[in-house]
Amino acid sequence: MPSRVHAIVVARTGDSAAAQLSQTLEDLRDQTTPPDAVTVVVLGSGAQVRDIEGIGHSVEAIIEARATTTFAEAVALAQPRVASGSSVWMLTHDSRPRRRALQLLAGSLERSPSAALAAPKLVRHDDDREIVSMGVSMSRFGRTVELAADELDQGQHDSAEDALGADVRGMLIRGSAPTVLRPDPGLGGADEGLDLGVRARLGGARIVLVPKARVRVRPDGVAATPQREAARAWVSRRAQLHRRLAYAPAFAVPLHWLSLLPLALWRSIAHLIGKRPGAVAPEWGAALASMLAVPAVARSRAGIRSFRTASWAGIAPLRVTRTQLRHRLDDGHGSERGAVSELHFFSGGGAWAVLAALVVGVAAFFPLLAWPSIGDGELLPMQQGVADLWNDAGWGLRDLGPGIVGPADPFAAVLAVLGTLWPGSPSFAVVLLWLGALPLAVLGGWFAATRVTDRSGLRILGGVLWALAPTFLAALVQGRPAAVLLHLLLPWLFHSAAVAHRSWGAAGAASLLTAASLACAPSLAPAFVALWALSVVAMLAAGRVRGAVRVFWLLIPAAALFAPLVYWQLRHGDPWALLADPGAVAPLAQAASDAAGRLLIAQGFPAPDVGGWEWLLGGSFAPFVALLLVPLAVLALTSALSPRWRAGFALLATAVTGLITAMIAVGIQVSFVQGEAVAIWPGTGLSLAWLGAVGAALVTLDTVVAVPALRSAAALITGAGVLVCAVPGLLAVNLGEAQIRNGATSTLPALVAAHASDDADSGTLVMTPLDDGSLATQLVWGPSATLSAQTTMLTTATHVHDDGLAEDAVDLLSARDFDAAAALTDRGIGFVLLSSLPTQSDQARRMSEAAITAIDQRAGFVKAGETPNGRLWQTATPPAERAQPSHAERALGNVIGLGQLIVVLAALLLSIPTRASRRAARARSRVVGRSLDEPTASRRPHDDADLRTSEIAVASADGQRPDPAHGPAHGQAPDPVQGPDPAQAPDRAQGSDPAQGTPPSAVPAPPHPVVEENSR
Repeated sequence: MPSRVHAIVVARTGDSAAAQLSQTLEDLRDQTTPPDAVTVVVLGSGAQVRDIEGIGHSVEAIIEARATTTFAEAVALAQPRVASGSSVWMLTHDSRPRRRALQLLAGSLERSPSAALAAPKLVRHDDDREIVSMGVSMSRFGRTVELAADELDQGQHDSAEDALGADVRGMLIRGSAPTVLRPDPGLGGADEGLDLGVRARLGGARIVLVPKARVRVRPDGVAATPQREAARAWVSRRAQLHRRLAYAPAFAVPLHWLSLLPLALWRSIAHLIGKRPGAVAPEWGAALASMLAVPAVARSRAGIRSFRTASWAGIAPLRVTRTQLRHRLDDGHGSERGAVSELHFFSGGGAWAVLAALVVGVAAFFPLLAWPSIGDGELLPMQQGVADLWNDAGWGLRDLGPGIVGPADPFAAVLAVLGTLWPGSPSFAVVLLWLGALPLAVLGGWFAATRVTDRSGLRILGGVLWALAPTFLAALVQGRPAAVLLHLLLPWLFHSAAVAHRSWGAAGAASLLTAASLACAPSLAPAFVALWALSVVAMLAAGRVRGAVRVFWLLIPAAALFAPLVYWQLRHGDPWALLADPGAVAPLAQAASDAAGRLLIAQGFPAPDVGGWEWLLGGSFAPFVALLLVPLAVLALTSALSPRWRAGFALLATAVTGLITAMIAVGIQVSFVQGEAVAIWPGTGLSLAWLGAVGAALVTLDTVVAVPALRSAAALITGAGVLVCAVPGLLAVNLGEAQIRNGATSTLPALVAAHASDDADSGTLVMTPLDDGSLATQLVWGPSATLSAQTTMLTTATHVHDDGLAEDAVDLLSARDFDAAAALTDRGIGFVLLSSLPTQSDQARRMSEAAITAIDQRAGFVKAGETPNGRLWQTATPPAERAQPSHAERALGNVIGLGQLIVVLAALLLSIPTRASRRAARARSRVVGRSLDEPTASRRPHDDADLRTSEIAVASADGQRPDPAHGPAHGQAPDPVQGPDPAQAPDRAQGSDPAQGTPPSAVPAPPHPVVEENSR
């Protein structure tokens, strides 16, 4: 041995730690060349350590330290007890060196005069055939890279001797090395061995690897990398930033310091794209900690200066290049190979179904091809510019009065996205939405069906059934944009939410779709929360914490978007108003006709015209229309008895939840139009119920009906029944029975629109005499009332937000002597429009005549004449500018918008697919809820090898090999609802049959241990 060896053992407290320490001390005594002295540093109370039998003969001192002391700090505490010139052997209580470990390490230093450090091969505590760590390097930007870790030891690395660094556990430091070659406390508990290797190289020395010297370690030891993802990300990034500041040239240190926060922002975005949201908070924490750790950086730099004799050029060859790093991170399968689930969108007929739906959609809505926009129903013109659309979606001025500032409905953001798709004319984007509604619904339904079945015919059936839903056709015919968008979003929400527990990519996409769906139909919030809570509880009950965390994220973006509106309604309105349908409220005659009976709602129809059969064939046939949907209902109910009964029950629960929502919603009246209350439209709840019913029916057809001919017959009968039921809805526009019409570019007269083109903030007071003798008033800003400017703050208001404007409107028609024109112009109002209902009562007609006489006699008003919208007057003097938000209100709006943007951006970054996420998704069956022994639709009997490979992939996802006698994982079949936990499945565990999904467990696995080697 070149010098005396002083072993420093860092130990934790606890019964298990004391037992492990006792074994470690016994191993030290059994060394062929035992250390000359042993010092134990206990992190906590040393009472249990002192009780170890024979501790007094084995240890020269026991030092107690705080429980939070790092490994480097513990070594520094014991350093004063090390005699001058003695080598230091650094161990932990769980480090158990083999008998010749110290002899081999010391001998290596003796044979290598240039080596200052010697590092052993670390192996698992319970299996010394698996390498835990052997050699560490770093990338160009300081990223730590293990040269050999978590792989079987077959002697493949025994020839390696030179490395940039190594794991600090079991490392031997030459006695003649200066004290600067000690673990740096500034690293915070990670990369100590790598830092020692870099320091040694800068000092003209090096580290030598000794593969034959083995030390068994545990994964949760004192100097081990933390097991929790967040803690591991924290210590790794903290150490990396400390090394960057310590190694950088003096002139670059301030630049590095200033770049810490911008770099944290950039890396946070990269973490979200890479589906590592748990690393975002540690990233910022590490950056802030590094900015405050100026003294620790100064000490580290001073230590390096005192020892440095070489340049960084000598370290460059030992760094890991970008090509080498990419090769190490690649699993060798690529993005497409080894997949067990293919989409088959084109080969399976999905594309042809969408194309056919496009033809049907154009034929059904053929008149829309000549329309610049759609009007009537709940449709209004869109803003003329994209910037105005997004301005309506944020916190700001609302059309409640001259200066009312408040939150926008989240539905305005959905409309802004829709209008941005056709920026030249956002109103025409709505026309394109109606023309493409049927093919888009088939596309969404087809993709949703891929989560239920892999049979091409059933997937097409699912898309067709979804597009022909009675509630969807009713929304198209009645002109309900929010309901149409909801129906198009729901299948995509199902497609992503069904696998949200598998990956952050699916969870991010599902969270955005959830927010958009709730923006279109806030009345679905209780149903969504109930289903979400059940999913989280089910995940936690199954022990899938990471899956529960991903599912928990689904409602976060929606909560962020709705938070300002929730606060407003709780403070100024009624909490029930949060459930109101967004957008424009339909005229009273149409709204009253939507109050369908609950029996009719239970049959799937949201309006009393029974899907249009009431006007097509009269009332005699309408009661029997519901019989056309009986085959679908029977198939849906049978899913509870299918082999995949858990999936059937989940889908039936979705259907029942939607049905209950529809029945309750139709009895809630929170919106008002022309002085009358309007119930929430039940069609949105029926869309959710239809989703569950169609999915459950597909489960039955996929699993229960085994005879192909019988399955085809059942599918044809079900599809034919729904198709016949949808005939009136498909003919309504061409027969003139639809409520949508060729829309005007403005809801105001042309003079107002022309004037507003020069002064967008000009206001128009619209007054409408009602049949009961009351007066309805509305203040419209700009050239028209627009769809995105509508707000539930106004439609659900139970009191007047601007009492002064209401009084002025009433006094304008009364005999009161006051300057009405000046009162209106002071509020920014330049026009007064007296409109009328399509059918007026005598009382409303008399009130209109009196109003015309009263305004004509008022000074300051100029007659603009009769217009298609009603009688119009203009003020003689230009109106004042519209009141603008204060600086405090603007600042509040910016803070709210920034917070919402951060949450939505995080979800968007999570949803962006990456190469790894696509590979992981393709390695799992698209069908959710399939058990391993369930046959797939397209199994090829001659592909036995592919079936075996696919089975091994499924088994390796659980970390166990299938047992031919007991099925996969030694008799433990995975959950038939969720399948194996994807979070624990390595990317390398992939099958090779692209169409099989999950194969049965009856095929025996190969006898050779290929799975074990690959999985490690």
